[in-house]
Amino acid sequence: MNLKKLSICLVLTLLLSACADSAQTVVTTEDQGTTRAQAREAGMAELRVLYVAADGFAYTDETGELTGVSVEIMRDFVAWFERYHAVRVELTFVEEDNWQRFYQRIVDAHGGVFGLGNVTITDRRRQELQFSPAYLNNVAVLVTHEDVPELTDWMAFPEVFAGLEPMAFSGTLHEERIVDIRDRFQPGASIHPAESNPQIIDAVSNENMYSYIDAYNYWRAVEQGAPLRHHPLADEHGETFGIIMPHSNDWATLMTAFFAADGGYRNTPRYRDIMVEHLGEALTETLENARQQANGSSL
Repeated sequence: MNLKKLSICLVLTLLLSACADSAQTVVTTEDQGTTRAQAREAGMAELRVLYVAADGFAYTDETGELTGVSVEIMRDFVAWFERYHAVRVELTFVEEDNWQRFYQRIVDAHGGVFGLGNVTITDRRRQELQFSPAYLNNVAVLVTHEDVPELTDWMAFPEVFAGLEPMAFSGTLHEERIVDIRDRFQPGASIHPAESNPQIIDAVSNENMYSYIDAYNYWRAVEQGAPLRHHPLADEHGETFGIIMPHSNDWATLMTAFFAADGGYRNTPRYRDIMVEHLGEALTETLENARQQANGSSL
């Protein structure tokens, strides 16, 4: 009798374990989209687009519509593709509020999945995922509270930044820049971690912090009244942002063709109009000047 009961218990345990595994499989979702090969066969495709909300780049406007520079570029890519191929494409936009999780989700995704998160193109990241051609040239800027005098000589850093503590967006190139400054001028100082640009802007505006942010974030914050000072001596040019894709995404070559078509997408009036509409004339000029400088330095 005891052996029979033991056998029943074992069977029930195995069944419960199997059910638990099955339930876990059901709730675990995988980011995947239609491959180009599948689209050719079916005549339709659903592309999954993960994005991190950012003013001017991926945001919800007053009508509740998702828009922004990177969102509209993605839509232009689809419109361009549909003009030349008998395939109907649907874009499914999915917000991710954590940048590091967003990045890893793209790395782990399969097929027609794209990421809009203003990701800087680097050789190291190319080992983990694919990039579109650059859709924007970035300028990284060092910021403090506006009461801090402008830094005009690196040797004056210990005096000008006296009492300030470093803060950095974890897992980004900005963090590497802050680490370099810390190691040069404040060895041993702890770097305060941040998980968003608004968190950095709030800390620099209200606490004794300094940090690197992208130029567009600085402009937006100042326009909204944040008491920030930009230190041009520390500007970092030459970075470019790209749309990211997992290595299994076979739409990448088409994305490259889109950016190259008609003399180059970034040279079209449409691209300029998108930039001005969502970023403003002044910031557009700043970022386009950065592109011209980068092009000139590469000649």
